[in-house]
Amino acid sequence: MKQALGSKTQALGEAQAKLTRVVDLGIAMAAERDAARLMEMILLGAKELTNADGGTLYTVTPEGLAFQILRNDTLGVVLGGSSGTAVTLPPVPLFEPGGALNHANVVSHAVHENQTVIIDDAYDSTGFDFSGTKVFDARTGYRSTSFMTVPLKPRGGDVIGALQLINARDAQGKTIPFPPAIQRFVEALAAQAATILYNLQLLDEQERLMDSMIQLIAGAIDSKSPYTGGHCERVPELATMLAEAASAQTDGPLADFAFTTEAEWREFRIGAWLHDCGKVVTPEYVVDKATKLETIFNRINEVRTRFEVLWRDAEIERLEAVAAGIDPEDASRLRDARQQRLKDDFAFIAECNIGGEFMAPDKVDRLKAIAATPWVRHFDDRLGLGHEELKRFTGEPAVLPAAETLLSDKVHHVIPREKGLHKLYAGLGFKNQVPENLYNMGEVYNLSVGRGTLTEEERFKINEHIMQTIAMLENLPFPKHLSRVPEYAGTHHETLIGTGYPRKLSAADLSVPARIMAVADIFEALTASDRPYKKAKTLSESVKILSFFKKDGHIDGDIFDLFLTSGVYRRYAARFLLPEQLDEVNISAYVTRPADETEPALT
Repeated sequence: MKQALGSKTQALGEAQAKLTRVVDLGIAMAAERDAARLMEMILLGAKELTNADGGTLYTVTPEGLAFQILRNDTLGVVLGGSSGTAVTLPPVPLFEPGGALNHANVVSHAVHENQTVIIDDAYDSTGFDFSGTKVFDARTGYRSTSFMTVPLKPRGGDVIGALQLINARDAQGKTIPFPPAIQRFVEALAAQAATILYNLQLLDEQERLMDSMIQLIAGAIDSKSPYTGGHCERVPELATMLAEAASAQTDGPLADFAFTTEAEWREFRIGAWLHDCGKVVTPEYVVDKATKLETIFNRINEVRTRFEVLWRDAEIERLEAVAAGIDPEDASRLRDARQQRLKDDFAFIAECNIGGEFMAPDKVDRLKAIAATPWVRHFDDRLGLGHEELKRFTGEPAVLPAAETLLSDKVHHVIPREKGLHKLYAGLGFKNQVPENLYNMGEVYNLSVGRGTLTEEERFKINEHIMQTIAMLENLPFPKHLSRVPEYAGTHHETLIGTGYPRKLSAADLSVPARIMAVADIFEALTASDRPYKKAKTLSESVKILSFFKKDGHIDGDIFDLFLTSGVYRRYAARFLLPEQLDEVNISAYVTRPADETEPALT
């Protein structure tokens, strides 16, 4: 009796130890966030509980039961998990070729039936096909004897995988059948493990879905315009390359910066992907405005038609003069002079329409003089207009025929700004100067633009995209590990000297990732070859212009230097620039600490 009591006490102690171990493993697994390491913990924990020589963890995939982790102590096999060596065995099919459930394989049977299967000796088993196991044993000299196969099923869900243990061992290392008493412990571990693994997989699927939706939004924004397609894709690539270079620094001004976790990297990548999400509300005809008179179409065509009318009028006046008795040659000379002047004036207007770096005051004066040229309109200018457009016309229609000027700024050219903009952006700290009107399509007003093609109103509309980006992102309930996404996405138009927008932040307000985003956004824009308003710049031209941003304090000098000395600019150029853009860059001329040599041209 004393001996029996001792045996029961020992068994109870062993059971208590195993239960404690199951609890400890559950706690450890719950804290793991890496799926591969979690699956490794599950298998190794089960091997420890059963003192098994080997084991495999499978997960359910569309192709079947995929091998994830494989271990065998006797053979020294360590595959999957943290080993760095993937399991290359083909998946175990869940179905027969004809579509029937595969019950011939013990692991697929356990999954289909959602029950644990214990086999004392595979060589005596007649219920399952172990021919593959026997071939493996014959090739390796191993003997696969006892098996325990446990399905992995989260609470309330479907089976997501299976745990298979091979060759239980006694205290002396001899292969034995799996004791019935151990089954409940392994099943308890498997149940915890399945729920934790399922939650981790669910979280991973949600993150992949979120990432895909973010990239879908970015792609949709790029697709709005054939000229900016790829911008939202290229900026994250360049920003990530530059962030990797910065994180690798062990000395110098960037030595203290590093993204140390995958969560930090993901947060940065999401911010980079969403950096222009506000452009979803920016009209593409403003973003793509290649000429000053362009709206949905280039209004230079309307202006040319008026010149055609004046050309015809000159011809009519010659005919009328001849009919009135004027010498035909004199009349022709007057006509020719007038038509030549029309040619010259239209060529000048067309040149003004193109835009440039500077429009001198004397050109503006000439523009206004040409604009005052009279012509006569014979048709009602309100016919065929939409309801909203008609609202912008004031007063009674002019009596026809009506005198007009060749170019004009009319009341209906102005689209007023709706009230409520300040309410929309209230509390966000924006310091942009908001134009009175939403748009002003006045012809003289647009053609007089001094630099580029955009009016004050259009420039604000484009700049407003970052305000929209911030407003949208700061209203989203980002979890703690994504809380800096609005910062990363919304600061790439700020400068170190407080002249940027929309908040006029200064160096003290801008983190290293924010400064990286600014460099990436500017360089992508400089090197882009698909903009309608500029020709593609070479690599050396783009680097030179970017150096001016550094000199003026608009971008971080240390980030700029790293961009060059790390070779990030060359690697990016090799992937995204056209062959004709790739040329030699003397980075020694730009970095604060001169480089030893000139970077070679890319070929």
